Amino acid sequence: CCVFRCKSKTTFSAEDLPPPPPPPPPHLPRFTAAAQVRVTLTLLLCALSACCNLAVLYSASRNHRKRSHVRLLITNLAVADLLVAFVVMPLDAVWNITVQWLAGDLACRTLMFLKLVAMYSCAFVTVVISLDRQAAVLNPLSINKARKRNKVLLTVAWTMSVVLSIPQVFVFHVVVIDSPKRFIQCTTYGSFSSRWQETLYNMLTFTFLFLLPLFIMISCYSRILFEISKKMTEDSLQLRRSKNNIPRARMRTLKMTVVIVLSFMVCWTPYYMLGLWYWFCPAGLEETVSQSLSHILFIFGLLNACLDPIIYGLFTIPLCMRHMYFVNLGLTDILTHIKCISSGSSKMSRDLFCVQ
Repeated sequence: CCVFRCKSKTTFSAEDLPPPPPPPPPHLPRFTAAAQVRVTLTLLLCALSACCNLAVLYSASRNHRKRSHVRLLITNLAVADLLVAFVVMPLDAVWNITVQWLAGDLACRTLMFLKLVAMYSCAFVTVVISLDRQAAVLNPLSINKARKRNKVLLTVAWTMSVVLSIPQVFVFHVVVIDSPKRFIQCTTYGSFSSRWQETLYNMLTFTFLFLLPLFIMISCYSRILFEISKKMTEDSLQLRRSKNNIPRARMRTLKMTVVIVLSFMVCWTPYYMLGLWYWFCPAGLEETVSQSLSHILFIFGLLNACLDPIIYGLFTIPLCMRHMYFVNLGLTDILTHIKCISSGSSKMSRDLFCVQ
């Protein structure tokens, strides 16, 4: 009985327990089928965006005699979209193919800087266009000052794009791991001492890249809609005397601005909402959202760089295309009649929408 009790009180030390299982190896990214589709679509969008925006630049440079302030805005937007086409898209495609970073630390910092400059410039130039549309509708008599004002605003937009992108040079760097095998990546790992610091940096970038431009655009277009509605009800007699040239121009402005806002919102909102989810709950995102959906949303955001030249071409070039068409036919009398709405009462519409 004593022996039984003694045996029942026997204890085991930590040395007698089996060793814990080794931690699972880190999950390294792979060039999956979804990534292959992403690369293919990215390269197609790159070619499409490059062709469309180069066509806009070519069209803007053809006529040196007449340079409206709208032409200046469209040119800057095309340059910003070309930065996306020649920096963001090829970088994303090649990076997905190689999976890891093979270009070195200097290229890592430089390309991450240029990538954010391209994305900032697209957003900020669109904001400048929104401010110009607002001034054109609310203060049509200040049309002569538009070119000087837009030059100042564009300088501010490009300067802010560069300045706000400078932190990328310091937070991105090359990290090398040796287990389970040697792997090199361009990442922000180790640049922030706490998780909240990285989240704060991402939120500031998100604010300047998406929230602030979106707020300004919606504010501008809300004022435009209000002004158009008010003028079309109060000045109906005056508008009829001007043969409806001004309301036609205002409706063109209304349609263009609505499409601009919708394009920006529809293309980028899903991707940035996914980014917010990842910044605040990365574990939940990885369990819920597939990699395929992440690829699709990013491609959808890049589509905005292709839509910009198409949208502005549709709403700014038709009169000038008609001009070229009638010149080719030799119908000079018709051309004289419709030459960019050359009546004095329609000067505002000509300055706003004729790119030649």
